[in-house]
Amino acid sequence: MDKDLEENILGALENVLDPELGVDIVNLGLVYGLDMDENGVLTVEMTLTSMGCPLAGSIEANVRNALADLPEIKETIVKIVWTPPWSKDKMSRYAKIALGIPD
Repeated sequence: MDKDLEENILGALENVLDPELGVDIVNLGLVYGLDMDENGVLTVEMTLTSMGCPLAGSIEANVRNALADLPEIKETIVKIVWTPPWSKDKMSRYAKIALGIPD
């Protein structure tokens, strides 16, 4: 995947907020990987802040909706993974400031 497309995808995913924290999934460090095949099927490998997250389904739907307007993407598969486990070390400086977490 070229760098411009990857930036566009990450930019679109910055519109997907974690409903509990109010910060987007990119800056929270929840997006672990992006992989697109030659048919335009994008797999978003991501995690959640907690294993029992009751909003997992809505976050997955929001990811698909955020990417629906990108013409290069024909289908989006959201793969929730738990390894490596998420920690606040994965958060961007922006997310830490927004949540009042010391850097």
